[in-house]
Amino acid sequence: MPWCEPCERFWNPSSVTQTGECPTCGIPVETQAGPDSSARQKVPWHFWVAITAAGAYLAWRAVQGIALLF
Repeated sequence: MPWCEPCERFWNPSSVTQTGECPTCGIPVETQAGPDSSARQKVPWHFWVAITAAGAYLAWRAVQGIALLF
């Protein structure tokens, strides 16, 4: 997490400059580099459960809508 001490503000990694400096004061921000700092963040499992449930619901509503036509 990029944190600027003089500004006392948290910055998103995409908010800091290319060289890792604070966009407000220009001082290099402190980052906590961990083993997975460069790895992409995975999508949570419950997101996929919600997408699956929404897809099943819409499919069922489509079947009901088609059944009403006949």
